[in-house]
Amino acid sequence: MNVLVTGITGFIGSRLATRLVEQGDNVYGLVRHSSERELKRIEKIIPKIHLIEGDLVRFHSVLSAVETSDPSIVFHLGALTPVRLSFDDPYPYIGINFDGTVNLVHSILRQSPNTRLIAASTAEVYGWQPSGRPIAESALLNPASPYAVSKAAADQYIQMANRIYHLRGTVMRPINSYGRVGESGFYAEYLISKMLSGETCYVGSPESIRDYMFAEDHVDAYLDVAKSEKAIGGVYNVSPGNPVTNAELAKKLSGLTEFKGKLVFGSYPPGYPQRPQSQDPAYLVLDNVRITEEVGWRPRYTLDEGLRLTVELWNHKSH
Repeated sequence: MNVLVTGITGFIGSRLATRLVEQGDNVYGLVRHSSERELKRIEKIIPKIHLIEGDLVRFHSVLSAVETSDPSIVFHLGALTPVRLSFDDPYPYIGINFDGTVNLVHSILRQSPNTRLIAASTAEVYGWQPSGRPIAESALLNPASPYAVSKAAADQYIQMANRIYHLRGTVMRPINSYGRVGESGFYAEYLISKMLSGETCYVGSPESIRDYMFAEDHVDAYLDVAKSEKAIGGVYNVSPGNPVTNAELAKKLSGLTEFKGKLVFGSYPPGYPQRPQSQDPAYLVLDNVRITEEVGWRPRYTLDEGLRLTVELWNHKSH
């Protein structure tokens, strides 16, 4: 099967592409003119895939990629994602995340209307919600950052296109994923990298509650949805349902890394880009009933197992 992956050099995109290659699909990846460093995540599969240079913000570039790959399925994971940076410079987020999605939708509709689109939205589209209970897909979207607004607009555009243009689109709203190695810009990985090097760890918003999903479970969700005809036109939360406070996550990792250094609760690391604190939702946990019942996806890793594997990966890399 021909499959096109946008965001193929990203954390989840690269893992998804690897799994697609392993299951025998003919994989195309849309990449911007990129450096060797950016291709590092997919270096092992580069001989087995077809890379197409293009840019999501240019319609004809996207149309050409769809034409070249003639895909049965497009996995749309390409996005600009650092939430905190979107407050200072929102414009590129609107271009890549919203305009890019619109370009992809209309390229598919023009070029191959039977193609399925499986697109990554984000749990961030929910923003502020009544606290204390898992959020269902039917909740009103209330995005709390320019990044989240750009993703919510793309999410809604796909749902509109399903109804108006008969697009065969599926929207995925995943919770935070972890399992990166060598990148410390995300909370779990930040803690692991600092703890393994014995540095002081800062736990901002210690009582904020989040749900964390191991990368392989995240990839499984895309593959399971791709196999499900029922998922066409659907919107799915992707979340393992293991809510934990920022402080609890820090304590779990402290045990797994045998950390002897200092944990500072209630303040962010020096020089950390400040997301406006009053805007940070205190509770972001998703209800996963729809994807488990309609698609049959279930997480294979508990939080403790996933964190242990991630710490092992970091330890392996540092030796």
